[in-house]
Amino acid sequence: MQNAILEVCMNETSKNPLYVLDRLMALPFCRVHGPEHHLLVGSALLTAYSNAGGKIELEKSIKDLCTRASVVPAGTCRFWGACGAGISSGMFMAAIANAAYPISEVAKIAHRMTSLSLADISLYDGPVCCKRSSYLSILKAIDLVKEQFGIEMEKSEVVCPFSAQYNNCLKEKCPFNKQ
Repeated sequence: MQNAILEVCMNETSKNPLYVLDRLMALPFCRVHGPEHHLLVGSALLTAYSNAGGKIELEKSIKDLCTRASVVPAGTCRFWGACGAGISSGMFMAAIANAAYPISEVAKIAHRMTSLSLADISLYDGPVCCKRSSYLSILKAIDLVKEQFGIEMEKSEVVCPFSAQYNNCLKEKCPFNKQ
């Protein structure tokens, strides 16, 4: 899985993490739900951040993030009370903050990112959706990166192409279902 993620990310030029995420979620290993989303959110953000001028070693950063995210188990939303996609946005923020801030500030920035993502994820009733949670986390990260680091990643309207694959999709109650 990590090799497929790296292949997409290292060859990607987009500054839009939503676009990168859709490319990653279309890979054969990515299911409608699953812990792979814990790796994909941060990887998409790292890629777009780097392409937008953020100073990171992209390959190393993605490998590190994948290692950390791979230990966040499936079902964390039910069992830990924290969605892995939201946690992945915090891992991304920790990775980029490490290069720009003193160690005493890194956890604060990462926690803020995770909490903002989880707050948005918590607004939706009904079944959990890894796709919706991933999109929400990335949208929050785009805004916080601009505020915190002055790096502008691109943002586009999200139209989820996966709702037909998910029997429990919220349909019209989901902000990303445009069908």
